[in-house]
Amino acid sequence: MSFRLTYATMFDPPPEMHERFDAALVTVRSTLGGRHPLFLHGVDTPAAHYVSRSSPIDSDIRLGEFALATERDADAAMDTARTAFPAWRATPGMERVRLLRRVADVMAARVYEIAAALTLEVGKNRMEALGEAQETVDFFRHYADDYEQRGFYELELPNDPLPNVVSRNRSVMRPYGAWAVIAPFNFPLALAGGPTAAALVTGNTVVVKGATDTPWAGRLLADCIRDAGLPPGVFQYLSGSGREVGEALSAHPATAGITFTGSVAVGTQLLQRMASGPWPRPCIAEMGGKNPLVVLDDADLLVAVNVAVQGSYFSTGQRCTASSRLIVTEGIHDRFVAAVVEKLKTLKVDNALTPGTDIGPVVDQSQLDQDMKYLEI
Repeated sequence: MSFRLTYATMFDPPPEMHERFDAALVTVRSTLGGRHPLFLHGVDTPAAHYVSRSSPIDSDIRLGEFALATERDADAAMDTARTAFPAWRATPGMERVRLLRRVADVMAARVYEIAAALTLEVGKNRMEALGEAQETVDFFRHYADDYEQRGFYELELPNDPLPNVVSRNRSVMRPYGAWAVIAPFNFPLALAGGPTAAALVTGNTVVVKGATDTPWAGRLLADCIRDAGLPPGVFQYLSGSGREVGEALSAHPATAGITFTGSVAVGTQLLQRMASGPWPRPCIAEMGGKNPLVVLDDADLLVAVNVAVQGSYFSTGQRCTASSRLIVTEGIHDRFVAAVVEKLKTLKVDNALTPGTDIGPVVDQSQLDQDMKYLEI
């Protein structure tokens, strides 16, 4: 199929895309109810406890039983990642690039099955789920390409112009060590896979902790990395309580850096923790906010309306980049509001699995309660 799947093209897909999604959904449904272990030391690892999770689309759709990692599991994952780091760091850059491209190939072959699982787990409509699955494939390919094209981040610099002295300069970037990735529920595959790809290709080992509400996505990422043949210990996957497991990861002495997506409160706490100690360690924190969309009198009305509606309702509004406030100047206000109302009437609120659905469910009851609270305000 020549169609190139991206977030920009997902609004007008060919019929074959829906046919492939429906076929993948049948395959994924046949696996529902299974048990999903942790991924430690290069192998699937049973946990002491599991939790049963259902789909936000329909609570009668039982997704399966998902491992609950403990603080001890987190410590073991970080210790394993630290042990695996020297050999992975010493692996030639081109070999790491090859392995990341292999992960992308494995994931690309499963992109429809992964998207079906994302729809069932998160409640995304099928096109948003396909967009996220393909975006994660692209992350692995992009970081591999960038690392290779930039000479594995070793660059010749101009020599110092000193008389009678030859002073040669190079910029050489080195990996940090065992890197923790703490992923959110709203993009549980892309925001685990993207940081993982960037850290792995540059020679870091990685421990991912999936969000409590969406443990399946991270487990599917682990399956792709496992089946691509990365060395044992280079990547670990944990699912479980953010308070217990996330805390253990950030507090572990082997944690050389963290990528986090989530609340301002938790992100700020992580930044402070990583900055303290014998030396500051890097922390990449993408935190939520209240993002205003400003519409001025000279705006193109159609463009402004489409941006506002897509920005506010894409992923059922469950994004840190969602436009939760509109600031509209007086000259265009009345026409803009009327056009937004008409546009909203065209959106289809339905089962996320149904073709043509624009808005599916929110991820869980607590999210719904929060939304209703803001509606009352």
